[in-house]
Amino acid sequence: MEARQPNRLIHETSPYLLQHAHNPVRWWPWCEEALAEARRLDRPILLSIGYSACHWCHVMERESFEDESIAGRMNEDFVCVKVDREERPDLDQVYQTVVQAMTGHGGWPLTVFLTPDGRPFFGGTYFPPEPRHGMPGFPQLLDRIADAWRSDREGVVGNVTQLMDALRRIDAPVPGGERREESPLPEAVARLARGFDTVNGGFGGSPKFPHAVELELMLRASRAPSAAGYRGLVRLALDRMARGGIYDHLGGGFHRYSVDEAWAVPHFEKMLYDNALLPRAYLAGWQATGEAHYARVVRETLAYVRREMTHPQGGFYSSQDADSEGEEGRFFVWTPVEIRAVLGGADADLFMAVYGVTRGGNFEGRNVLHVAREPADVAMATGASPAEVEASLARSRAALLAARETRAKPARDEKVVTSWNGLMISAFAEAAAVLGDEPSLAAARDAAEFLWRELRTPDGRLRRTWRDGRARIPAFLDDHTHLAAALLDLYEADFDPLWIERARELMEGADRRFSDGSGGWYLTADDSERLIQRPRSHHDQSIPSGTALGADAALRLAALTGEGRWERRVEAVLERHRGDLLRHPFASASLLGVADRFARSPKQVVVVGGKGAEAVDRLLTPLRQRYEPEVVVAFRDAGAALEGHPAAALLDGKEARDGAATAYVCQRSTCSAPVTSGEGLVALLEGRGP
Repeated sequence: MEARQPNRLIHETSPYLLQHAHNPVRWWPWCEEALAEARRLDRPILLSIGYSACHWCHVMERESFEDESIAGRMNEDFVCVKVDREERPDLDQVYQTVVQAMTGHGGWPLTVFLTPDGRPFFGGTYFPPEPRHGMPGFPQLLDRIADAWRSDREGVVGNVTQLMDALRRIDAPVPGGERREESPLPEAVARLARGFDTVNGGFGGSPKFPHAVELELMLRASRAPSAAGYRGLVRLALDRMARGGIYDHLGGGFHRYSVDEAWAVPHFEKMLYDNALLPRAYLAGWQATGEAHYARVVRETLAYVRREMTHPQGGFYSSQDADSEGEEGRFFVWTPVEIRAVLGGADADLFMAVYGVTRGGNFEGRNVLHVAREPADVAMATGASPAEVEASLARSRAALLAARETRAKPARDEKVVTSWNGLMISAFAEAAAVLGDEPSLAAARDAAEFLWRELRTPDGRLRRTWRDGRARIPAFLDDHTHLAAALLDLYEADFDPLWIERARELMEGADRRFSDGSGGWYLTADDSERLIQRPRSHHDQSIPSGTALGADAALRLAALTGEGRWERRVEAVLERHRGDLLRHPFASASLLGVADRFARSPKQVVVVGGKGAEAVDRLLTPLRQRYEPEVVVAFRDAGAALEGHPAAALLDGKEARDGAATAYVCQRSTCSAPVTSGEGLVALLEGRGP
C-alpha cells in the first residue's frame, strides 16, 4: 500500500498534532492562512480540539479521521483545523464555552463548526461514525452542516448571533454584591459541602474527579471550631482516593478521574497537573492530621513524576496516554495468572487479597489494583504478622512494577507547558520544605532554571510550550502567574532571593500585558492574536485560574517585599470578582483561598541564622509540620549583607539572638519578640507568646 502523504500538521511540534499528520484529512493548524483559505473558498471551518492523552480523541481519529470516505467529505466541504488544547487554551476556552452553552456539557474531542471569520454556529464533542445512543453519525452531521451552509445561510447566521450573545454573557465576571471585610470561606465551603459524597468521598457521582483545590479549601475552613467536621470529609476523600484504582499502586501517581463514584476504575490517562495538585492536597492533609500514609502518597507520586515525566534538562512532560497496544488501560491492569507468574505462591495470595484481584476482574476481565482489604486485616486472617504482610506487599509491588516496565508503555506527550510546570515546581518545593526531601528540591530548582533558560525570548518574553529545543506560542496569563507562584514556593524552600526577583518580574509583565483595566486580567496578552472574544482566566478549570494564582503571588510579594502595590493589586482582583466567590464556589475555589488568606492577613515568619545550618532546620521543622496556610517564611543569612535583597524591608532589624538561629513572627507591620526554639515559634503562631 502506498504511503500516505502527510498534511500540514507535519511541521508542528505538538505530539497531538503530529499524531494527525498522516490522516487523509487535509488538516491545517490554527493560523491566519487557514482562515484565509476558508474565506477564499467560502467554506465553513471544521475545528477539532483535543490533546495527546485523550482517549476519545484517539477513538474519533480511528473511526472517522482515518476513514478515507469520511475524510473525503471533510475535505470537500470544510477547511479542517486541528488544535492542541494544551498549546492554545485561549481557543479551547472560547469554543468550549460555546459548546457548553449549546449542549449543556463540554469535553474533548471538541468539534465546532465556524464561519470563515471564526464565529461558531454548531458544535459538540465526540461523534460516532454511525448514529448511536441518540447521537448523529459524523458523516450524516457533515452532510447536514454542509447543506445548511449552502442552502440556509440565514439560519446559520442566526445561530452565530445567538451563540455570540451567550458567549459574551457567560464570560463576564459576576457583578459583586455588598462589600464585606470578613472571609467568604465559611459560606462558600458550606455550599461545597452540600455536594460532597459522604459515602465514597469527593464531590458528586460518576465520573468523579479529584477536586484537589476544593479539598484544600475545606481543610482550610475546618480550622474554625464550628467547621471541624470538614476535616473528616477531607480525610474520607484522601483515604478513598489513595485506596482506589485512581491511584497507581505500583508506580505512584494519579490517573485523571474515576469512571465510577467509588474511585475503583479510572480513566487511565495521567496528567501532569493532577500529579502536581494532588500531592499538595495530601501534604496539607498530612500537616493537618499527621496521617503518615498521606506523606507516603506524596513521596510516591513525586517519585513517579521524577522517573516518568521529567526531561533530562529539568522540565516536566505533559501527560501519558490511557491507551497502549490499542487498548485502554492495558499497561496498568492484571489477571491472577499474570500476577502468579511474577510472584508465585504466598506473596501472590497476600497481594491479591489486599489489592482485590479476582478471576473475573473489575475492568473488562482484568483487574485495576485497589486496596480491597486492609493489610492488617489480611495479617489477622492469615496468621502472619503485620510486619510480614507489609514486607511481602513491598516485595510484590517492586516485582510487579519491574514486570510492568517490560510491557509496551502508553505514549507520552513530551511537550513542556509553562503553567503546568509551575504547578509541578510548587508541589516539589512544598514537599522539599515540609518533608525535608532533597530530591524534590533538586527537581524544583532544575525545572525552574530550565523554564527560565528555555522558555523566555532574548527580550524576556515568556513562551507557552517547549519541545525538542523549540519554544513556541506567546505565554498566557496562567503561564506567568503559575510560574510566579511556583518561584515564591521555591524561595520558601531554599531561601534564594533570586526566586523573589524573578517572580516579581513575571507579575510585572502580567500586569503590563494582561490587565483589563478594572482589577482583573485577561487570559491573552494585549498583543496576542485577536479572537472572536478576548477570554479571561478567572474560573478554575482543570487547573487553578491564572487570576487566582496571580492574586496569590501578589499577596505573597506584598508580604515578602513590603511593596504596597501588590496588596492593592490583590484588593482590586478580589473586588472585581467578589460576585463569583459565593455564586460559583466550585469555579472559584482557588480565588476563595486567596480571599480567605487576605482577610486573615498573612503572617510573616522571619528566620535568622546560618544558611543551611542544622539549627535553622530544627527551628523551622515544627512550623513546616503544621498546617498554616497563611504563613509566609523569609530567611536572613546572618553572614550576608541585606543590600539588594528583595525582602530587605522585612528582614531589616532582625538579628540572631546570642548567635543562635532566631525566629520572629510579624503581622500587619508588627513583629514579635525573638524566639530560638521551634516550640517558642509554635507558641507565637498560636497567639500564646514566647
